[in-house]
Amino acid sequence: MLVVAALTSGQKIGLACVGGLFIVFALVCSFVLPRRNPDFPGRHVGWFAVVCIAFVVAMLSAVLVFGKEKEEPAGAAETTPAQVTTTTATTGSTPTVTTTSDQGGNVKGDPAAGKAVFTSAGCSGCHTLAAAHATGTVGPNLDTLKPAYDRIENQVEHGGGGMPPFEGQLSNKQIDNVSAFVFTSTHS
Repeated sequence: MLVVAALTSGQKIGLACVGGLFIVFALVCSFVLPRRNPDFPGRHVGWFAVVCIAFVVAMLSAVLVFGKEKEEPAGAAETTPAQVTTTTATTGSTPTVTTTSDQGGNVKGDPAAGKAVFTSAGCSGCHTLAAAHATGTVGPNLDTLKPAYDRIENQVEHGGGGMPPFEGQLSNKQIDNVSAFVFTSTHS
């Protein structure tokens, strides 16, 4: 279900059109044509087989074309930062961590609270992350990818590459927290 949520509207429409045509063809061949011609497909079985094969090829091609993910820009998989400086300030009862990194700007949010968001939002079902005891294999292994903070925050907000956007489902604070958790877990 998450894979369908990650598709663009154009991709969903394309898959729905090809799938709808395939279903209409199957229903017509199953109910309408045999009622009109009880000997269906009869002597036209060769043409019927060609049309069936064409529909199967069209459906498989549609899945390959419309389900294709966008290419990552060069340099998207970044290396481990050379310098990470972390400061913690307590405001009220919740600590806010601000981390300055040479790969991702200012990290804002509470990594401890982010671990709970990572689990409750279903991230562990798709991603591998040792700090969360997550072993998902659908999305990238975050321990080896070690994404920059800005990249994590953008991916959580807007989705892409098979991942759904969480901008409307999580608050800004939750996005900051889960981004801080992933960043600090993979860059420590």
